[in-house]
Amino acid sequence: MTRITGQIALVTGANRGLGAAFVAELLERGVAKVYAAARAPESVAVTDPRIVPIALDVTDEASIAAAAVATADVTLLINNAGIAVNQSLVSGDLTEIRREFDTNFWGPVLVTREFAPIIAGNGGGAIVNMHSALSWLAVGSYSATKAALWSASNSARVELAPHDIQVVGVHVGWVDTEMAANADGVKVPPAQVVTEALDTVEAGGAEAIVGDVARHVKSKLHEDVRVLYPQLTAS
Repeated sequence: MTRITGQIALVTGANRGLGAAFVAELLERGVAKVYAAARAPESVAVTDPRIVPIALDVTDEASIAAAAVATADVTLLINNAGIAVNQSLVSGDLTEIRREFDTNFWGPVLVTREFAPIIAGNGGGAIVNMHSALSWLAVGSYSATKAALWSASNSARVELAPHDIQVVGVHVGWVDTEMAANADGVKVPPAQVVTEALDTVEAGGAEAIVGDVARHVKSKLHEDVRVLYPQLTAS
């Protein structure tokens, strides 16, 4: 369990969408400081003196290392940065797929590797990883990146627990942000995602399952694979 009040937070992809919503909610909950990380830190809106924009490209190990040096007081890490390239794993553009894995999987893994020792050295804290309902329901390359991150989060949770670092995975369907602008179906408000994610942190939980879609998919994981993929039984 990690109280948000008084924490020093870092949010990746903080300049818009869900990242900006995380920054706003963290301020509401009384963080002492929030490093708002983005590839272009000048794109971060500084609406509160506790917001500190910082340059961070999650696909660049040197950028991650430099950010870690500049933010050595972090106790709460939000791995939010992500992209969607909507490629088929069988026939899609491998360059785009690799770019998606570099951002959605290797990004949070590398950031976690850099910041876990910092958080431990500061007395412990929490890491929040943005997964997806598509961690459990495969629809192409994006799903594969999120499924890999889900597994990585589970491993990190076990490994970091003895160091008083809580790892929370957040699963949600479409979120009402620019990334999902062209998606059909119900979209969850960013504020709801952030609220439930941070509530889970403060309650000492491991996973935040946000919205009906994510809860439905999670409830079917114990069943035959054809329940989630009815097209496999189509005539």
